[in-house]
Amino acid sequence: MKIIDIETFRLEAPLERPFAWSQYWTEKRTVGIVKITTDEGIVGWGEGCEGSSEHVVKDVLKPLLIGENPINRIGIWEKMFHSLYNRNEVVGFGGSAISAIDIALWDITGKYLNVPIHTLLGGKVRDEIAVYATGLYYTKEEFSNIEILLSEAKSYVDAGFLGMKTKIGRLSIEKDVDRVKALRDEIGYDLRLMVDANQSYNAASAIRIAHKMESLDIMWFEEPVIAQDLEGYLQVKAGISMAISGGENLRTRYEFEKFLSNRAYDIAQPDVVNVGGITEMRNIAMTANSMGIQVNPHVWGSPIMIAASLHLTSTFPNCPPSGDPQPFTQQPVMEYDRTPSLIREGISDTEFTMKDGYLTVPSGPGLGVNIDEKALRKLSIS
Repeated sequence: MKIIDIETFRLEAPLERPFAWSQYWTEKRTVGIVKITTDEGIVGWGEGCEGSSEHVVKDVLKPLLIGENPINRIGIWEKMFHSLYNRNEVVGFGGSAISAIDIALWDITGKYLNVPIHTLLGGKVRDEIAVYATGLYYTKEEFSNIEILLSEAKSYVDAGFLGMKTKIGRLSIEKDVDRVKALRDEIGYDLRLMVDANQSYNAASAIRIAHKMESLDIMWFEEPVIAQDLEGYLQVKAGISMAISGGENLRTRYEFEKFLSNRAYDIAQPDVVNVGGITEMRNIAMTANSMGIQVNPHVWGSPIMIAASLHLTSTFPNCPPSGDPQPFTQQPVMEYDRTPSLIREGISDTEFTMKDGYLTVPSGPGLGVNIDEKALRKLSIS
């Protein structure tokens, strides 16, 4: 079997209600998709080639990979990595381009062998994955009426989520703490509540806001400082009592190595469409597990990304081993974005079933999701 074509699609869909995190406002959702076709007619889908990484796929990786056997996933990963490493393009867009192609190769291999990706990875540890809701972004409407934010939080409670994550870092420290306190009062203390600063603080400011939130039982503080600031992470971790998480913006095991070996994270959050795909995320997860660092994948994309993350997470060992593992303690948990998305809801008829706060791992060949290419092309702007 050989690769005969690689196509890229940049999908874009407007938001009915713009929202923001600490860094900027957005009025649309965007996703980069790759389609790999083989000479046997098997098609694989991947995600990650958004923006400039699309050009990395088209101009650098595609000419390199036409004619390759897609089942040779590790060999192809190394070939892609070294071609971009020599160009100093692995970090950033290059890592995302590798991710998109790698996910598609796993999808092809699973379809060719008629097994799901989790079987290719060695088999599941668990059939379902505990999830928490991501939402609770800043909106202009909430600034004049916080009940809009609290109503959203209540909807996640009613849906059965085990926890939820909100944003901090855009307002003053005092106003953000008030916002988080209002959420905690609304949902009570039985559910987990996490905060995500999206790299908006220096170490001193991160420590300050963490101290002000100590009474609110925050499960973890995500990306308190700039993603590459190892010393900042270590300073924050030493200065506060709550768990620290990060890693969604790092690429490959080579960027993760110093953060893991220095125990900069209590919880690592690699992102399968950034870090180098399924192949590399598995490497990072096993390294983190051996160090007693929980891996809770960052997930914010299309059904392709959701499925890839579910397959991976189903194979992660409990950390640490336990006879009765609990989510958020020994079992990994996964992010489940609940903000409206025409891309997430519109390009596949595959439904991810949540029951009692858990998502079922797909069982079909490869990723186990059906992509509606006609719908995908309607949303494509490139």
